[in-house]
Order: sequence, then C-alpha cells, then structure tokens
Amino acid sequence: MRKLLVANRGEIAVRILRGAREMGWGTVAVYSEADSSSLHVQVADEAVCIGAPEPAASYLNMDAILQAAKETGAGALHPGYGFLAENAQLASRCLDAGITFVGPSPSAISTMGNKVAARDIMGRAGVPIVPGTQGKDQSVAALVAEAQSIKPPLLVKAAGGGGGKGMRVVKDHAGLAAAIREAQQESGSAFGDSTVYVEKFLEEPRHIEFQILADQAGKTVHLFERECSIQRRHQKIIEETPSTAVSPQLRARMGEAAVAAAKAVGYINAGTVEFLLDRDGSFYFLEMNTRLQVEHPVTELIAGLDLVHWQLRIANGEGLSFDQKDLVQKGHSIEARIYAEDPAHGFRPSMGKILLLREPDGPGIRVDSGIYEGYEVSPYYDPILAKLIVWGENRETASRRIIQALDQYIILGIRPNIPFLRDVVAHPAFAAGETTTDFLPLHFPDWGREAKKTPPEAFLAAALGEALGRVNIGSLSATEAPNPWDTVGSWEIGSGL
Repeated sequence: MRKLLVANRGEIAVRILRGAREMGWGTVAVYSEADSSSLHVQVADEAVCIGAPEPAASYLNMDAILQAAKETGAGALHPGYGFLAENAQLASRCLDAGITFVGPSPSAISTMGNKVAARDIMGRAGVPIVPGTQGKDQSVAALVAEAQSIKPPLLVKAAGGGGGKGMRVVKDHAGLAAAIREAQQESGSAFGDSTVYVEKFLEEPRHIEFQILADQAGKTVHLFERECSIQRRHQKIIEETPSTAVSPQLRARMGEAAVAAAKAVGYINAGTVEFLLDRDGSFYFLEMNTRLQVEHPVTELIAGLDLVHWQLRIANGEGLSFDQKDLVQKGHSIEARIYAEDPAHGFRPSMGKILLLREPDGPGIRVDSGIYEGYEVSPYYDPILAKLIVWGENRETASRRIIQALDQYIILGIRPNIPFLRDVVAHPAFAAGETTTDFLPLHFPDWGREAKKTPPEAFLAAALGEALGRVNIGSLSATEAPNPWDTVGSWEIGSGL
C-alpha cells in the first residue's frame, strides 16, 4: 500500500497526488487522450493512458483503471470526487482485486447513494429528515397521493445522482404530477434510475454540511461545519467555515447528528453529512457524500488537519489519534471555485488555451489548481479549474483577503468566473452573513448584462504589459473587465495563438 493510483483528473488529482507524495508514497496518474499534458500527469511518478477523451471511455472505465493499477503495482486507489468516486461497484472490484479503496465500504456507498434509502436509515437513527414520501410505489398516481399530506411548496428529487438533475420545485399539488414525470425522465436519462421522491421544499434555507472522519475501529468524529449555501444550478461556488448561522449549541447538536448518521451505516474514512438549516433553526438531513468534498480545504485550514493524509492513514489501518474534545476551530476560511465559465451568459462553459495565468499568493492564501499557462481547457469535463482558499483570524479578515486575492487572480484566454466571484464576496449581504440558497437569484439575477465594462483593448494592453513586466495588471479591476481574448475583433485571439 505504498503506491497510490488516483482515478481522477484536474485539481483534485493534483491535490491527492501531492498529498500522497508528502507521505512518501509512490503515485500513479491515469489520463485520457485529451489529458496527456495535464498537470496531474506531470506531478505523478507514473502515468497510464486509459482511453479516449469521452469520460465513458476513460475516467468511467473501471476495467482500464483497474488494469492500470495492476500494471503499475498500485496497492491503493483514491477515486477523488465525481466520476467513479461514489460508485459501490468500483469499491467492490478493488476489494476483489486486492487493492485498497481509499474510502468507505461498498455497502455504505450503495446505501447512502440512494436518497430514499438514506432517508429511511437516518429517520430510524434519530437524525431529523425533511417531511417527504417513501417512494416505494413509483407510479405517478401513488406519489401524488402520498404527497397530499405535505404542505406545499414541494420538491421532487431523484433518489440517485445529484447536481440538480431530476429535481423540480412545485408551488402546489396541482402541478405535482407533471413535475414527477419530468423528474423521472431526466433522472432515468442522467443516472439510469428513474426513482424519485417528494419532500417539503424549504424556502430560503442554508446548506450546512459536517465533515466526518471515521477509522476502522469505529471511532468517529466531526470536523465542524461548512456553509455551502451560495450555489448556481444547485452546485456550490462559495464555501466557508464557520457558518454565521450556527451557534455553539446548534453546532454541537448538528455535529452529534452527523456522527450518528455515519455510525448508522458503519462508515469508514472521510465523508460529509449534509443538512438544510431552516429559518427557524430546525435542521434536516439532506444527503451524505461518501467521498472527499471539493470544499475540504476550508476544513483543513480551520482544523489544522490534512484530510488526504488522514484518508490514507485510515485506509492503511491507522486509528484516529485524537478525540472530539481535542478538535477546535481556529479562525475563518472561505473558498471560491474557479470555473471556466461565463456567468454573464448563463454560466456557459468557456473552452480554449490559457494564454496568461497569474495566481494570487501571500499570507493566508492557498490555491489548489489543475492548470498552468498554456494549458488547454477541454470541453469533455467539468469546467472547474482551481480553488482559491483563504484563512483569516476572523470572517472580516478572511473576506478582505479573498476579495484582494480575486483582484490579483488573472486568467486570460478563456472567460473564467473570477469577476463574478469577486462581486459575490464583496456584496453587502455576504458581508452581513445573509447567505441562503437563494442568494444568487436574489442578488445577482442579471449579473454582467448591464454593468459598465472596461474596453477590452485596455485590458489586453495591461495584460501584455504585465507579461513584459511593465504594467501591474491589478491596476485594472477584474470586476470591471470581461476577458478580452475572444472580443478583440480582427486579432482573433479567442481561437488561440
């Protein structure tokens, strides 16, 4: 188990590979034909091509991944997040092949991967759940009848999968049947499982999750909460810890519920229990993510622990060397996800070559990145490029630090979401801690469409001056300027140089 294969790509693969090397492990990357020059390939000790660019032919190809582990002698496999990270079959096949799966058991993954089954288990374990249907009969008529006792608004949700697919909000019972049919069709297409259920839709809740760690001897602790309420298309873009809405008393109650949820399924390794926090202070189980989360760095910074290191130690049979009482929160941390997408045009993905990259640095600033200058952003995969994480002694300091870091963060050649993120964390409602799941539609319904912009030629001149060492690009506010590379007209730089 001293050699680890990471069955993933991008910034999370880089993060895990570097963590494993810090512990003295050998590392193996796998990559698709489109990723042959990617950063995760460059940082690994060995790299194996596993197929064509399409995910089904590469990063979702279990046979190719397991063959790569066999060929390189990797005794352990880390799935990262996304792709096969929460696939019980991969975990089971690793066990059959004598490869340690860095994560929970196949049964825990399978159980918590089905939201209907998870709700049932959590209810029996005493963890609060949102009022909803059992969904045992999947006929539209049965689901509509079972939901009659739930006060609207209602939420139709897919039992498997995530990312907002198979999800519909319904204002009253009259529109429920049509919403169920649509959700079943979308869920079946996206996840191969059309099972849905109906629950009460909580208006303006907060999305609060608890990081847990559990060793093979059964010791389970939580590493406090993260607030992930600011989301676009049901996907998080800003995360922070601690939450401004969680008091010490509420933190203790939610933490106990998170530990109970993990114990209810015999959970091992790192995982996250997600809750919805209502305006009245009530909280409800949402789901459990049986993997390392995108936002794990904010927990690392306030808890003083390396979660990747602990994942590998637990997988190797080590027990947790601390108890719940030993863990304390120190300071405040905020993370912003850097995406190759244009928020001014419906968060449309932006592909192409990164022609100029300037990442922020300084005290309390961390960048987990999967890109470099000259990197080609592929259309085949999720558009996340990097994560900007800051730490401060308090929330005010952390907020100022991330605003300053975003001002310094320059990516040219594509349209990143950096100016949008800067506006979000600089908004008065964010400063006041008023971060509910409707934050973006409430405060940014039409971002960028009418904002005054710096002429692209001016920004281009500043960028070229920066490249030549003559101009500080920070003198042009990233919040005022769109990425100019695809708008300079006759230069036609948008297609690459």
